[in-house]
Amino acid sequence: MKSVSLNAFPRALARRAGAKKLRASGRLPAVVYGRQAPAQNLEVNAEEMENLIHHSVSENILVDLAVKDDPRPKRLALVQEVQHHPLSGVVLHVDFHEVAENEKVTVLVPLETEGEAVGVKTEGGVLEHVLFRIKVRALPKDLPELITVDVSHLNIGQAVHLGEIKAPEGVEIIGDKKVPVIAVAAPRTEEEEAAEAAEAAAAAPGEVEMIKEKKEEGEEAAPAKGAEKGVAKGAEKGAAKGAEKTPSKGIEKGAEKAPVKGAEKKAEKPAERKK
Repeated sequence: MKSVSLNAFPRALARRAGAKKLRASGRLPAVVYGRQAPAQNLEVNAEEMENLIHHSVSENILVDLAVKDDPRPKRLALVQEVQHHPLSGVVLHVDFHEVAENEKVTVLVPLETEGEAVGVKTEGGVLEHVLFRIKVRALPKDLPELITVDVSHLNIGQAVHLGEIKAPEGVEIIGDKKVPVIAVAAPRTEEEEAAEAAEAAAAAPGEVEMIKEKKEEGEEAAPAKGAEKGVAKGAEKGAAKGAEKTPSKGIEKGAEKAPVKGAEKKAEKPAERKK
């Protein structure tokens, strides 16, 4: 991989407010992670960085980072991560990872296909990408921007495995060699697609209806049960109150007060006359 020159400047503005001001001035916030030095906040020209990414095959970019007024003005670094705006796609932040020319590094490299598979061309098969990126290890100058795989020989049911990919000179492919990377699958029939669509459509509404019915039954049952309880309780209470308060109280009062008082008075008067 050929390195590209990129100018950078020490960054003073930090946090979200600082990053907004920086982007408004036409620069991007960035960070470089050193091999032996602590991480350093930088800023780079936004247009220059956008053009660099736009003209690269992938975001694996090797740069000669020139930092202004720095004790180490020249650094070899890999673009480790680029943060984009989720809607506009504009670059928001860049992470660089400093590397040494004589030390191997491990990165993920994009995988592309070359040619048209026989199984797709003559039998109507479907080419499937199992992996879109693979892990490789090499010196910075030997790192490939992407790896191309020829799929023209593939029939339906066949695949290219990780161990079958020919790596460029000086590059080691890391991972399980038996893992399929690209395969050609048999096409689905119209009947299979229709059956799957019918099953998916039938399953979802059925579950919703069952839940709805249960809810409606519960809602109907609850008021009916409450009404029955309320009527029964009210009837019992009314009967009990009527029995206790009205008839019983009147009878007891009439029985206790009137006759007893009259009897006491009659008994007291004769006794006083004898004296």
